[in-house]
Amino acid sequence: MTAFLLAGLLALGGPTLYFAIRSREFRKFLAGAFFVSGGTQLYLFLANVSVPILGTDLVVTPAMNGRRSIVHLALFLVTLYFGYVRKPTP
Repeated sequence: MTAFLLAGLLALGGPTLYFAIRSREFRKFLAGAFFVSGGTQLYLFLANVSVPILGTDLVVTPAMNGRRSIVHLALFLVTLYFGYVRKPTP
């Protein structure tokens, strides 16, 4: 299972990192996506809602949603800075 997860991470994460580094517009898109995702995770944490994972018997606990919201909001701040605040270099 770990091999499949690493292969998926490389297959999906590699192109995402490439476009995030090369395209300012893509970083702006990621800022919005991380903002929405972080806000949703924070809401689920504050509302103390457990979320079942579709097709499995696993459940994401509110504590895990809280940790995920912190990570997503931190990534939002990073992509916000590099997408909107920092001036592009020629």
